[in-house]
Amino acid sequence: MFNAPEGFRSGFVSFVGRPNTGKSTLTNALVGEKIAITADQPETTRHPIRGIVHREDAQIILVDTPGLHRPRTLLGERLNEMVKDTYADVDLIALTIPANEKIGPGDRWILEAVRAAAPKTKLMGVVTKVDTVSRDAVAEQLVALHELLGGECEVVPVSAVKGEQTDVLIDVMVSLLPEGPKFYPDDHVTDDDANTRMAELIREAALSGLKDELPHSVAVEIDEVLPSQDREGVLDVHAVIYVERAGQKRIIMGKDNRRMGRIIHNARKEIIKLLGQNVYLDLRIKVLKNWQSDPKALGRLGF
Repeated sequence: MFNAPEGFRSGFVSFVGRPNTGKSTLTNALVGEKIAITADQPETTRHPIRGIVHREDAQIILVDTPGLHRPRTLLGERLNEMVKDTYADVDLIALTIPANEKIGPGDRWILEAVRAAAPKTKLMGVVTKVDTVSRDAVAEQLVALHELLGGECEVVPVSAVKGEQTDVLIDVMVSLLPEGPKFYPDDHVTDDDANTRMAELIREAALSGLKDELPHSVAVEIDEVLPSQDREGVLDVHAVIYVERAGQKRIIMGKDNRRMGRIIHNARKEIIKLLGQNVYLDLRIKVLKNWQSDPKALGRLGF
């Protein structure tokens, strides 16, 4: 805990919603730095990521969770349990609904799950992706979300991509948090360790351009990180991409290993940015059969 002025507000805020509603993009926009990976595929986020928003009068710890969904695998079940455990520990839950999709049964199911897991936690609504539709459509969605949440719940429209209304969202969140201490020092943006962030950046590069079911089958593990013996100031990062079937390995590799070369190039660039030093990335692919439904494999990969 750190000293904070009188009247300082602080607390934990969890963005919840269906997969692909823009939670990770919003987390990055509010923190002002990329701490959560984003991809076009749903269910990209695999573990709760804490990003810290600093203000003179407040500190918000954002918990970006995997999207709640009806699970098809043991991994899906464990991710859902992880999300529900997170609800119990936060001060405010913000339900995210994209402006370009009508509220449906999936959103209602999530709201029921939230209320069952954290009946006393404050709720608010966030309409995301407002830059993708007309003003009238945004207004319509705001009314619909207000009706869904009921009561006096605050609802804020935002565009994380354009940075529209993000300051307003922070103001509203701060107003709903209790007075409290400063949990993290001012220069802290996340409590994720470097290895976790590197693994996520590699997974993001691997997911880029993939379609259908394959993204769910991709996991990344950092093997070891060592100073290079041959090159001064270079860090050797050894990592493994796991897939479930040999056919998936071929897709990741691409024709003449070109896709794999692109993954290494893009991931290395992001890791250098993260660590602030030159990196040699040694990346291999292994088949770990049906790892999403294998308790041992899930344990090994941190689920």
